[in-house]
Amino acid sequence: MGRARGGGQVTVDDWLQAGYAVLAAEGFRALKIDNVCRRLGMTKGSFYHHFADVNAFHEALVTSWAGWRDAEHRQMESLSSEEPRTRLRKMIDALVGPPLWTLERAMREWARSDPRAEASVRAADRQTRQMIRQAFAEYGFDDETAARRAEWMFAMGIGALHLSATPRSGPEWDAERDKLIEFLLRP
Repeated sequence: MGRARGGGQVTVDDWLQAGYAVLAAEGFRALKIDNVCRRLGMTKGSFYHHFADVNAFHEALVTSWAGWRDAEHRQMESLSSEEPRTRLRKMIDALVGPPLWTLERAMREWARSDPRAEASVRAADRQTRQMIRQAFAEYGFDDETAARRAEWMFAMGIGALHLSATPRSGPEWDAERDKLIEFLLRP
C-alpha cells in the first residue's frame, strides 16, 4: 500500500474524500483514476489496492454520499420535537447552507448522467421532501397543501443551490429565510 503526501497510510476514506474534492472542483467528468491519484499524490497501484476499477470507485462514492445524506436526515429527524416553524428554519439551512454546498451541486449534476447517482439523489430528495411535508402538516395544513408547500420549499432550496455562487449564510440570509418561511406558512 502506498503512502500519501505527508507519510500516512491511505485509506478508502482518503480516496473517497479525494474523489469528492475532484467532483466538487472539476465535475463528474473529471472523476478519473489519474485525477484522483494526482489529488492524493498516489499511484494507480494504490488506487487498485482499494478499488477493483473506476466503476467500483464511483459506486463507493455514491454509497458514501448516501450515507452522509442518511446522517443528515437523522439530524433533521431529531428536530421532530421542535415546533414546525423552527424545524422548517433549520431544514432550509440544511438544504442551502455551507456544509456540502459544492458537493451537493456536483452530485446533482452527476445524477443527470449516472443511474446510480440519480437513484441515490432521488432517494435522498424523497426523504427530505417527506420530512418537510411533515413539518407543514404538523403546522396545521391538510395533506395536499402540506405536500405542495414541501415541494415548493424543496424546489426553492435546489434553485438556491444552482443560482448562488456561494452558500447562504449570515444575517441577511437569516432575514430572507425567515421571510420565506412566513410566506410559506400563510394560510
